[in-house]
Amino acid sequence: MTLPEGPVLALETSTSAGSVAVGDGDRLLAEVVLSVAGQHSRALMPAIDAAVRWAGLSPGDLKGVVVGGGPGSFTGLRIGAAAAKGIVHALDLPLWSYSGLLATAAGGAAGSDRTVCALFDARRRDVYAASYRFSAGAEAVEVVSGPEAVTLDELLDRYRVGEPPLFTGEAALLYREEIRRVLRAPVVPTHLAVPRASSLLWLAGAVPETGRVKDPGTWEPEYVRASGAERIAAQRELSG
Repeated sequence: MTLPEGPVLALETSTSAGSVAVGDGDRLLAEVVLSVAGQHSRALMPAIDAAVRWAGLSPGDLKGVVVGGGPGSFTGLRIGAAAAKGIVHALDLPLWSYSGLLATAAGGAAGSDRTVCALFDARRRDVYAASYRFSAGAEAVEVVSGPEAVTLDELLDRYRVGEPPLFTGEAALLYREEIRRVLRAPVVPTHLAVPRASSLLWLAGAVPETGRVKDPGTWEPEYVRASGAERIAAQRELSG
């Protein structure tokens, strides 16, 4: 299914740098960066209201919703997913979802002719990682690997032989010096290394068939691994 004609809302809450955007075809009508980093529960709904209003629209004008589908912050993903599902249910709209890692790669390096590796911080030198290649016209995306949760050391070992990818994402910034020292690999500038809601809009327009959610009511983000609370509960259950 192609993206419907008319305004589409995008929500990206995979990391602390959340954002909301409204677009119509190739036009970005509004984009709002969440005002309180990491406080998506407080900032998301006001940002949605502001983006729709600044686009000169009302909620009833929307024709679809795109949401970041993980991995990333468990809390952020759940907040974004709940908001997206609530909106599509209330307004009877179609839903699209794309990985925040893909949105980061697309926003920072879609024009690159090399593999792009996007990294989110998963704590304790673990990262969420995925690698992509974009076609010359950026109208097609190839998933090379991931999304997955790996240690930073394991990831760096993979790229010691051959040409390393272009790195992007908040964890690429966090470990930028180590990536450059070990692999001599490029890292995108800071302002391009975060997932943006506007990149989700671009993906929905470029590759709509890969992100369409068939059943929004049962859809959940791709967490990749259990949350810390879930892992602790599982350990307690195993220990009796």
